Amino acid sequence: MEGIGERLIETESAQEGTKKKAEDVESYIMDAPKEVQGKLREVRAAIREAAPGAKESISYSMPYYSYKGRLAWFGLHTGHIGLYLRPPIVEQHKKELKGYVTTKSAVHLPLDREIPASLIIQLVRARVKINEAEE
Repeated sequence: MEGIGERLIETESAQEGTKKKAEDVESYIMDAPKEVQGKLREVRAAIREAAPGAKESISYSMPYYSYKGRLAWFGLHTGHIGLYLRPPIVEQHKKELKGYVTTKSAVHLPLDREIPASLIIQLVRARVKINEAEE
């Protein structure tokens, strides 16, 4: 998936000083720097609101949601949170995404701006509709 190869911020265990991979979404958020945990929780909440029936897990070392197929991922990067949705969602919402860095399947949510929860909900709901139609 385009964009996933970007450098993810790895978390370090305070007790061990070793890099570790989160086993679940809550651990992923808790392992992130305290100053960004709130923003990660906002992204998580928006995805869960848009797709309350989605299964939450870790894939590609980041939070992943599946609902009738692959739905969305998000991951903390230097300077932004990457939101990943399978095509054609980003292309279909180019107008709404003006002002954000995007790729074919990613939206960069800058850490120095508010999390656009309503936009995330709109994008995820669009992907839900496609997944339901493809079922």
